[in-house]
Amino acid sequence: MNILISGAGVAGPALAYWLTRHGFTTTVVESAPAPRAGGYAVDFRGPAHLSVLRRMGLLEEIERRQTHMGAMSYVRQDGKRIASMPADLFAGDVEILRGDLATILYEATRDRTEYVFGDSITAVSGSLVTFDKGPPRSFDLVVGADGVHSNVRRLVFGPEEDFVTNLGLHFAIFTVDNYLGLDRTGLLYNTPGRNVGIYSTGGGDAKAVFYFPSPTRDGDPMDLIAEAFEGVGWEAPELLKRMRSADDLYYDAISQVRMERWSRGDVVLLGDAAWCPSPLSGMGTGLAVVGAYVLAGELAQGPDGALDRYEQAMRDYVRGCQKSGESAGRWMVPESRFMAWFLNQNYRLLPYLPWKGLIAKSVRKTAGAVFLKDY
Repeated sequence: MNILISGAGVAGPALAYWLTRHGFTTTVVESAPAPRAGGYAVDFRGPAHLSVLRRMGLLEEIERRQTHMGAMSYVRQDGKRIASMPADLFAGDVEILRGDLATILYEATRDRTEYVFGDSITAVSGSLVTFDKGPPRSFDLVVGADGVHSNVRRLVFGPEEDFVTNLGLHFAIFTVDNYLGLDRTGLLYNTPGRNVGIYSTGGGDAKAVFYFPSPTRDGDPMDLIAEAFEGVGWEAPELLKRMRSADDLYYDAISQVRMERWSRGDVVLLGDAAWCPSPLSGMGTGLAVVGAYVLAGELAQGPDGALDRYEQAMRDYVRGCQKSGESAGRWMVPESRFMAWFLNQNYRLLPYLPWKGLIAKSVRKTAGAVFLKDY
């Protein structure tokens, strides 16, 4: 089979890796002019995620380039630290910058996969695919691995609003100078309806993050963020000032993708395009890698019924990971002054409580709740 994959982030190259190992011919089309560098930290949790990376022969390289993040601390408005959160709550078993992971996957696949950068799909009609820049081409299967705002999903399944559910929060992340001198750690400050933080994964820069209720109007993202955090203390004013000169601001809703089917005809969706569990779940990257392994494996078993078998293998696993993402926001962004106080007290006492490891264990259990066949 000759297979076209839309998206060169994580899910797309991971799928290309397995497909070429099974003898398929793969092409990856990506709208960006090159593999995307930088980005926020992503993580892998539990035996399912790690076993797929190990089978790919990439776990050692990912561990070599991991962030080695330490604990994250919650602070008061005056900057005094009031609670320290263990690294495995935020960083999972292995954490790596998204750009570094994309580079590893690209380098592992570029010799056996055709990459077409700076182009995108404009229509899919049977086996014929038309592109914005390149000539039309025929493929046996088209895979949309192009993220929560999937172009392939929109073209084949319908408008985004039919499948993407805003969980009520927006977030923004951008690079700033590490002016607080953080070293593989971070600081977070929460106040009713708002959460702001800064963290460093090593090196000279840091990342600033803002979480807040979704705006009720459209507008310039920087203006909307500034409006949401007007009057918020701690480092918020300084980070807002530095935001104005950031050239890598990422701003989006915290959303889930919910679909009854991930395939239609000879088109199938993978990763966030199919099932985004929300950026706060800590599951999206691991889900993408596991889904790529399963989809390629089922296609290798024979194309007849492969897409149905892929759905059957992944559906319950995805549902469990999405469930964990649905409630994450309330712990990140307190809804009231009492809730902010309550969360801070719990974070402060957590290291001394007998169930301090249960949260991380529960998340890891969810991440591992899938049976992986040996394809």
